[in-house]
Amino acid sequence: MKAYIETESLILRKIEITDTGNLYRLDSDPLVHKYLGNKPISCMSKAKEYIDYIHMQYDTYGIGRWVTIEKSSGDFIGWSGLKMNFEEEMNGHINYYDIGYRFIPQYWGKGYATESSTAARDYFFDKYPDQKLCGLAEIENLASCRVLEKIGLERKNDFLYTKENVTIAWFEKTR
Repeated sequence: MKAYIETESLILRKIEITDTGNLYRLDSDPLVHKYLGNKPISCMSKAKEYIDYIHMQYDTYGIGRWVTIEKSSGDFIGWSGLKMNFEEEMNGHINYYDIGYRFIPQYWGKGYATESSTAARDYFFDKYPDQKLCGLAEIENLASCRVLEKIGLERKNDFLYTKENVTIAWFEKTR
């Protein structure tokens, strides 16, 4: 396996079709989707569609979400990384770079979100030094809000995401 990025505890690499089962396991977990609209996926084809979307991001924008592997165990723990949000306006923004992560619950609370997001942030600013990096989290998801602050994003405002009827915290950082 070729590492895209290595950190002290993690390997971040491109998502491949062989990751479909692991992505399905991640995104079919209701706990994982607690702050994501409570809509876990229910079939493998949705995981495959997600992989196709990520590959489009790699090809079109040169960035994307990466499989996140715990070095000590070799376990798939989820994904972390970047994406270009071009489909839906959020908080008055469209065509913005977004940082995010999603992990299997047994790997929560180990610092992996901060570690992988720091690596993704650094990669982003190396590749796009003059661009703005954004992050979003439901305001009730205090852990994710803390991660975005820890990696240096500033909380700019909160807004109502009417599609899901939840309040979202909006974060930004420029180099």
